[in-house]
Amino acid sequence: MASEWGPLEGLIGEWESDKGGLDTAFSHAEGKVLGTPYNEKVTFKPFGPVDNGDQHLFGLDYKTAMWRNDEENPFHTEVGYWLYDGATGEVLRGFVVPRGITVLAGGKASADATEFTLRAEKGAPLYTIGENSYLEKNASTLSYEVTITIGDGTWSYKEDTVLKMKEFNEPFHHTDGNTLSKAK
Repeated sequence: MASEWGPLEGLIGEWESDKGGLDTAFSHAEGKVLGTPYNEKVTFKPFGPVDNGDQHLFGLDYKTAMWRNDEENPFHTEVGYWLYDGATGEVLRGFVVPRGITVLAGGKASADATEFTLRAEKGAPLYTIGENSYLEKNASTLSYEVTITIGDGTWSYKEDTVLKMKEFNEPFHHTDGNTLSKAK
């Protein structure tokens, strides 16, 4: 029987990768798109229930940091929550990136799912994206999609963030993917 955390239960704990990630993004320093390997550490701590009237959410408080090679400081960090509503099968991921962007992505998954996809779109009434004025002008996030696959002692993700950037005539697909192993 699945726990209150449903498909998120398999993420609970501390996770690491060692150069397993690949970040495909535009490099302003080099003026071109690069595929860059990265390391990552993620921590998921369970909590709940959180009650909204008769809705009962169970969640994971999470933090992640990513860095290239032997860099001392991460090039990307996030903090946020993953939430599961067992009554509706709704899975949510709300996070903040310290570049001035917030995302609330969502989707549906059965309690025992080992793979699910979450989406957000700028301006959508549900599952949306907020950003600061600089990003709106220079690198606006149009949509975000992530597919999570949970295995035995591992989990992986594939992300596609579609951006409207002044460097490109067409929307640009910034992609990230990684497989992490359980550390604790």
